[in-house]
Amino acid sequence: MSQTLIIYSSVDGQTQAICQRIKEINMHMGDEVILLSLAEATTASLDDYDKILIGASIRYGKHRAELYQFIHDNNALLSSKINGFFSVNVVARKPEKNSPTTNPYMLKFLTLSSWKPQVLGVFAGKIDYPKYGFFDRFMIRLIMKMTKGPTDIKGTFEFTDWDQVTKFAEHFAKQK
Repeated sequence: MSQTLIIYSSVDGQTQAICQRIKEINMHMGDEVILLSLAEATTASLDDYDKILIGASIRYGKHRAELYQFIHDNNALLSSKINGFFSVNVVARKPEKNSPTTNPYMLKFLTLSSWKPQVLGVFAGKIDYPKYGFFDRFMIRLIMKMTKGPTDIKGTFEFTDWDQVTKFAEHFAKQK
């Protein structure tokens, strides 16, 4: 049985929901799993875990600066464990941009990060216009208009392929 740590960097909660699903699947497959936010993980003892998985969302074209700082501070330890990383972004709703080799945010992450994760994933996120403040609603709607996405500010649009999440979780759980 592996001790697994799943860390999420989430702005609106979809990455956290994906991490929760991965946790449930990994536990079902026999691992002991702890789920922590990135802020909580900065004070956790990472040495206690056999596997570490990080999931991070995109906002306005970027992963959060705190994510890169965490990776910088823990690169050697992350690299010494069975590890993985996935990015959650709405661009991944497009079939030609929903894999680690084709998603522009994953490619950018791999260029900017000194860490080279062993297992990579990309999942489409969610747009929840009613939940956003004025500025975010305006900006996300503008981005969606430019990328031919949904623009109805009364709507919530979930693009996450949960079967893809399940396959990724099972693959990660099998890493030894």
